[in-house]
Amino acid sequence: MNILIIGGAGYIGSHVAREFLDQGHRVTVFDNLSSGLRGNLFPEARFIHGDILDYAGLLRAASGKPDSIVGSAGGKAGAPFDALVHLAASKAAGESMVRPEKYSVNNISGTMNILNAAAETGIRNIVFSSSAAVYGEPQYLPIDEKHPTNPENYYGFTKLEIERFLGWYDKLKGIHFAALRYFNAAGYDVKGRLAGLEQNPANLIPIIMEAAIGIRKEVQVFGDDYDTPDGTCIRDYVHVSDLSTGHAAALDYISRTGKSLSLNLGSETGSSVLEVLETARKVSGKPIPAKTVGRRPGDPAKLTASSGLAHELLGWTAKHSDMETLIKTSWDVYNKQ
Repeated sequence: MNILIIGGAGYIGSHVAREFLDQGHRVTVFDNLSSGLRGNLFPEARFIHGDILDYAGLLRAASGKPDSIVGSAGGKAGAPFDALVHLAASKAAGESMVRPEKYSVNNISGTMNILNAAAETGIRNIVFSSSAAVYGEPQYLPIDEKHPTNPENYYGFTKLEIERFLGWYDKLKGIHFAALRYFNAAGYDVKGRLAGLEQNPANLIPIIMEAAIGIRKEVQVFGDDYDTPDGTCIRDYVHVSDLSTGHAAALDYISRTGKSLSLNLGSETGSSVLEVLETARKVSGKPIPAKTVGRRPGDPAKLTASSGLAHELLGWTAKHSDMETLIKTSWDVYNKQ
């Protein structure tokens, strides 16, 4: 297939691009490099430097016109795209509560440009990077796709709204979609082919890695009095290489069946903050200082996924999402910087 990956120079996007290339697909990456890195681009994929808020440029890219392409590898220029993958949204939950206008523009307006460009150029398959943030406070665990959706931050709200827009474009324009609700993405390519550090990380494992190499003074542990075995929050971590195979499996499903879907991609196991810290200290051999501070508003004690629907429909399972592999593949990258 000929696939346009929007946001394909970012942390998750570059791993997704690598997976599609490994499977023999033709790949074009569209990215404004605001958080993505040129070092995350592959020579066998085309690259378009563009922004989803520039509708004219996005439309040219989605049409596959040769004048929008930078580079010469990856197949015939100007060929129409069979599918696109959307990974171009802003994603910091805390920031979304103080800068909602940024998330309205980037996530909502940007996605509408993507959907309209897809409709206009005949792209009929979209894989969307959604989030477990659509669920909000868990009413039961593990969270499955039947769980109520009640986001507690504006970021999660934008992701849920995008899923609803996708549902309407499926009905009105025949654009099939897979909305993949990630839990906590972590780790690096298990074959060691990607080394671009995530920019301004807000997630625990890259923050721990930054403390291990001295970029940060310490790791802040937000609360140690939760109703969990060691008092710290438990989260479901999924390896980015597993997420990448999930994208490929989801695209295969919607293109083959003509059916849209929204489903979880998680490891189905949970690790506490202190467990992640101790694994990182063991793997890195570094003391990694940590300081316990107050709880963050809205943090549930425990959050784990049910990925049963992904198993059933896609045949997908998380193969690399044990904490040792998550930390080791991360440390291998950070230790080289």
